[in-house]
Amino acid sequence: MSTFRERLRNLPIFPDGLPELDMSNLDTLPSTPHELFTAWFDDAVDAGLLAPHAMTLSTADSAGRVHARTVICKDLTDDGWWFAGHADSPKGRDLGANPHAALTFFWRELGRQVRIAGPATPDRASGAADFRERPAPSRAAGLVGVHRQSEPLGSLAEHDAVFAAELERAAADPDRIASTWTAWVLTPVEVEFWQTRVGRGQTRLRYRADEPAYTRHDKTLWTKELLWP
Repeated sequence: MSTFRERLRNLPIFPDGLPELDMSNLDTLPSTPHELFTAWFDDAVDAGLLAPHAMTLSTADSAGRVHARTVICKDLTDDGWWFAGHADSPKGRDLGANPHAALTFFWRELGRQVRIAGPATPDRASGAADFRERPAPSRAAGLVGVHRQSEPLGSLAEHDAVFAAELERAAADPDRIASTWTAWVLTPVEVEFWQTRVGRGQTRLRYRADEPAYTRHDKTLWTKELLWP
């Protein structure tokens, strides 16, 4: 019987025929990471990937303990990548103590990942707008999470009873929002695009902010550079 380590070593990873990123001339690549990300995101959507907008959000608390979870990208603007959640949730508490965070998109079927790092800034008004746009079951889940998210749960029956009550309220009042619901925008300091090349290693391209957007009043300038795999 094989060991777990041996089983892992024998698993297939990426198929042949993956797209490649031509980096023979960096000047021909988009001037901002936002543009290249949008192109890659469109490729993921066109390829029929499930949940291409899912991303891993990594945060650290004031003691340096790192936490990660998968969240949904809510928007991409000149300011950065947006996500939402409760201000008093574990991620909200982490960001309140230490705003520096990282996002990771992984599009396995295309052999691609994108890593984004920078400070996350809360925006309650955008959070309220996001909450109102959610369908009733999603709003009910958010309302259940007020002052309860990640707390110990006695039983699923207890949860289901609270969820059913909140779903009824959410359907009856579309403007009702969770008081702690917040949107954050992660303003990138650096963005890395990673593309596997089957049998030939990986290609890594990093956009590095010459001066981050949160320290300027005009457009951020970016330096593009290749990285050793």
